[in-house]
Amino acid sequence: MELVVAAAIGILTMVGIYLLLRAHTFPVILGLTFLSYAVNVFLFAMGRLTIDRPPVISPDAMGYTDPLPQALVLTAIVISFGMTALIVVLALRGYLETGSDRSALDAPRRTDEEGRS
Repeated sequence: MELVVAAAIGILTMVGIYLLLRAHTFPVILGLTFLSYAVNVFLFAMGRLTIDRPPVISPDAMGYTDPLPQALVLTAIVISFGMTALIVVLALRGYLETGSDRSALDAPRRTDEEGRS
């Protein structure tokens, strides 16, 4: 089980970094999403992968599962969703302003009929 989780974290990180290195905004947004998924799986696996264990210590239980990584993952999911929405809105605004979705700094600017750049 640990090998599968470690492989999943590695693959998500690899795909995220590959997409981050693209020159268009949509793959960069997807790359950030994959990296946030990799961090979430890592945080979740940090709390020991146990099955059928309570999240709190009780006198009759043999062991427990650490609830802190689960709370961190829930918080990270909410934060990453908000940041993804913000980045999508910024990318859409940049596309509407420039007419291109390239994220390079030397992208040509679009001029409209009124002569504004």
